[in-house]
Amino acid sequence: MLTVTNLRKEFSSVIAVDRVSFEVGRGEIFGLLGPNGAGKTTTIRMALNILQPDGGEIRYDGERFSEKTRNIIGYLPEERGLYKKSKVFDTILYFAQLRGMNAGAARAVAYRWLHRFSLLEHRERKVEELSKGNQQKVQFICALIHDPVLVILDEPFSGLDPVNQILFKDVFMELKQAGKAVVYSTHQMDQAERLSDTLCLIDHGRVVLSGSVRNIKKRYGKNSVHIEFDGNGAFMDSLPGVRRAIMYEHSAELELGDGVAGNALLGEIVGRVEVRKFELLEPSLQSIFIQVVGMPDNGKRGVFAREVNVK
Repeated sequence: MLTVTNLRKEFSSVIAVDRVSFEVGRGEIFGLLGPNGAGKTTTIRMALNILQPDGGEIRYDGERFSEKTRNIIGYLPEERGLYKKSKVFDTILYFAQLRGMNAGAARAVAYRWLHRFSLLEHRERKVEELSKGNQQKVQFICALIHDPVLVILDEPFSGLDPVNQILFKDVFMELKQAGKAVVYSTHQMDQAERLSDTLCLIDHGRVVLSGSVRNIKKRYGKNSVHIEFDGNGAFMDSLPGVRRAIMYEHSAELELGDGVAGNALLGEIVGRVEVRKFELLEPSLQSIFIQVVGMPDNGKRGVFAREVNVK
């Protein structure tokens, strides 16, 4: 459906996107991951022909971008792209007609989406009167109203509470089951891990990891332990045999060295904190990202790793 090859974009002396490549097929949820400023939004804007790349190529079913292509894409921008003084229902109808829908069909579909997102009672309100979460839902409806084949969503979960995040996730799965291609960007690794079929993780404009979530985790499978506890667990990252630790207030993910047994580690921890959960598991995307890219350590950032493509 969407093929991006060696995409490059430079602003003044800053290379925002550096030889980014990925491919997204129909019926696939594709996560474009990376920290803030990694180049995700610039990549998306080039894929949508909003920005012109300095190098590389973008194809939609083998064809270049055209007016025909524009009408089969649904786009949700990271920033609010709505007219604040316009009423909710009028806004949705306007975007539907921009995509070639007739007024009657647009009204019927708009009512269905408004009902789905619990916005019917707000349809005559101005967009600026809505909460941030409800504005995001209106933007989502505007991106989907014309039944696009390819949906591109830039930080779609921004401003949503947990209930509405689940609602969006359910719509993602319905789009996938309907054979749509879904591309979304996020900096939330745990969210992408649960939702994506395949992903491309970029940092400083470069691809550092790509492939299916299953194969990435299989390749980086380590002897890892997840612990939930009460008490002060700050000592865990310095325990013998712990290679790397991601610490939270009441939980930790510990990567163990080769040959280190989980039971032995548990023996070092019991008595120093109250352990509520202890399990061996595959590494999270966040811990894999840290392995590949590095993280601040004694004031130094890890050396930028080569690209790893996992099919």
